[in-house]
Order: sequence, then C-alpha cells, then structure tokens
Amino acid sequence: MAEQGVVAQPGLQRSIGPFQLFAYTLGGMLGAGIYGLVGRAAGELGSAVWLGFLVAMVAALLTGLSYASLGSRYPRAGGAAYVTGRAFAMPLLTWVVGLAVMASGLTSVATQSRVVAANLLALTGLQAVPAVAVAIGFVLLLAGIVLRGIRESMWVNIVCTVIEACGLVLVIVVGIGWWGSRPLLETPTGEGIGLSFLMTGAILTFFAFIGFEDTLNVAEEARNPRRTLPIGIIAAMLTATALYIAVAITAVSVVPWQELAVAPGPLVAVMARAAPWFPEWGYAAITLFAVANTGLLNYVTASRLLLGMARHGLFPPALTRIHPRRHTPHVAILALLPVVLALVLAGDIGQLAAATVLLLLGVFSVVNVALLVLQRRAGEPHGGFEVPAIVPAAGALVCAALLANRVLAGDWRAPALAGALLLAILLAFALLRPAATPEAMEG
Repeated sequence: MAEQGVVAQPGLQRSIGPFQLFAYTLGGMLGAGIYGLVGRAAGELGSAVWLGFLVAMVAALLTGLSYASLGSRYPRAGGAAYVTGRAFAMPLLTWVVGLAVMASGLTSVATQSRVVAANLLALTGLQAVPAVAVAIGFVLLLAGIVLRGIRESMWVNIVCTVIEACGLVLVIVVGIGWWGSRPLLETPTGEGIGLSFLMTGAILTFFAFIGFEDTLNVAEEARNPRRTLPIGIIAAMLTATALYIAVAITAVSVVPWQELAVAPGPLVAVMARAAPWFPEWGYAAITLFAVANTGLLNYVTASRLLLGMARHGLFPPALTRIHPRRHTPHVAILALLPVVLALVLAGDIGQLAAATVLLLLGVFSVVNVALLVLQRRAGEPHGGFEVPAIVPAAGALVCAALLANRVLAGDWRAPALAGALLLAILLAFALLRPAATPEAMEG
C-alpha cells in the first residue's frame, strides 16, 4: 500500500494483445530489406537462395527462442539491457548492450526517414520539395504517434505489416505457376552444396530476421506476456521464414538468378515478368509502408530501452516518467527526438546503420549467455516458456561465429565503424560514470 500523501507514479499500460504482439514481431522482420536482399542472395547462392533463408532461420530461431524465454521470465521495459544487468550486474556491460541496441534503432529511424522521403517524392512527383524536409516531417509524425500511445502505435504497425506482407504474398501468388520451371539447387560455382556454402547463405540472409529482438522491449505493455510473448516471437519467425522461402523460390523460378542478382529491384523485375499488369509504382508504395513501419517500431523500441536504462540508474531519473493519461514514456520519447533529427541532418548514414546492425550480433551473444546464467541461478523466476540450456549455448556460439565471419571477411568499413562506435560508447561511460543500482537490476 502506498504511504499516505504519496501519489503513485503512473506505469506503462498492458494493452498489447497476442495478435498485436505477433504483428509487432513480424513487422520488425519484414522490413524493406527483403525486397532487395533476394537479389544480393541470388548473386551469392544462385537458385538455392531459398536454402539460405532456411538455414538462417535455424540460426536466428536459436536466439529467438532465448528472447522468448527471457520475455516470459522478465516482462520489463529495457529488453536486452535489463536482462544483461540482471544476469551480470556489470554497469559497463549493461551500458554497452543498451547503447548498441539503441544506436541500431535510432540510426534505423533516421535511415528509414530518408528512404520514406525519397519514395514519397518519387510517387508524388514533387521533386522540388527538399527531401530532408520530408524526412524531418516523417520523424515528427513518428514521434507524435509514439507519444500518443502504444495502442495507436500497434494499430499503425498492423496496417503497415498487412500491406508489406501482402506485397510478398502477391509475388508468390502471381509467380507460383512458374514453380518447377527452373532448377532450385544451382550454385554460382557449379559445385555441390556443402557446409561452407550453407554458412555463406546463413551469414547473408540472417539479417533478414533481425527485428524479432524488438519485441522484448514492449513485454511490459503486453497482456499475459508469459504466454503471449513466446507465441508472438516464434509464430512471427516461422511466418517470416515461410514468406521468405516462398518468395525466394518464386523469384528464381520467374527470373533466372543471374538476372536477379543484377536487377536494381529484384521483386519489381519478378512482378514485371509474372504480372505485367501490376503498376510500376506499386512496389514503391508497398516499400513506403514497409520502411515507415520499420522506423515506427525502432522508435518505440528505443524509447522503451531508454526508459529501462533510466530505471537502472544509467540515465537521469527524469527519463523514467510515464504520462499519466497516455501511459507512454513521454520524456524518453522527446529526449530521443533531437538525436534522430541530428542523424537525419547528418546525411547518408547507411554505413553507420550497417555497423550498428553488426553490433547486434554481439548483443545477441551476450543475451544468450545471460539466459544461461539466469537459468542456473537459484531464486530466479521461471517463465511461461522455458528452453533447455543447449538453446542459448548454441545461439551464443552461432551469433559469435557469424560476427567473427563478418568482421574477418568482406567489406571492412562496417566492422571498422562498428569498432569506432563501440569505442565511443566506452568513452561515454568513462566520462559519465553511470552506476546502475542493485535494486533496479533485481527488480
């Protein structure tokens, strides 16, 4: 019971149902990336591109199962940062994990805002309007929706997710008649499909599944998270896999993989051949919704993450305030706005966004190990969904292997930038000296 004269602080509202949670997870994964990734993957994997998505799903599902278990155990805002702090009680590690995830979200919001602006201007023909002005307007709109409430954010997400999913289903429907017309195990080298080939495919296509981790940050706003959060994550990952594999099979069946690999818009090329009646601007419009949805979900995630870290004592306590009527972390949402706007004004931050996504692989490894620690600790609460220790152990190893492979091979710019960003995060910790409270870690 609250002490007399003390006004209870408002909290986040548990208003997210099971379907909304499923749509939130699916919307986070079905971003615009899949619309271009099919072409890149075809260049590396040939017509066996569908196999790359299947192997990547197995790799991603290991970490997805860990996140589902953690969400059912600890339905708290803060997501990966809260779990890391609870498992290790190391402020520095919690700070690094939290800021790495937040940086990924904020750079994504800024990047997507510029893509939205470019697509919107192309669709409307208003080329005289400065793209940066449209991008800033889009960010302000996102902030307004997130401030309005989690219920409103969820409904916008559902609309966008349905549209982007329908775009993928449309490709499958118009091209399914082409299935069987071309071989589906043809590789660029002409050699057989071995372990090295499958690893290459998993590394490339794994990033199509990134987004499921955002769901952990809204667990505190979900109804019955012990049950609904695991269902939402697992069902969304399986649905995304089915869509990705079917789209990949359709794409290489309609358009030879050699042509698909060099097409500026792979799925546009598929639609042009399988459904010439479909308007050229159709996929630009669908992409607009997909990109906008990614930006929205990343803003929601970043605000809840900032709220959770402030509760840990890693940021000023003012950021823990919840709006009494809207039940949103309004101070955290507004605090992030100038950061996102600065990133928008910074121009092309594509390499920075790629670097932060790379850091997520490190975060996934830490979170998997955190689950192992918490499973073995006496007195920790059990969730509605438990997994054997082999799942987080394998998940940590897979993510660490993917990270090592990405750092040691390919373009060096993103790994170098990721290292510089990590150094900046460590420097910020050294200068600010935040110290998480034990009570927050255990609460």
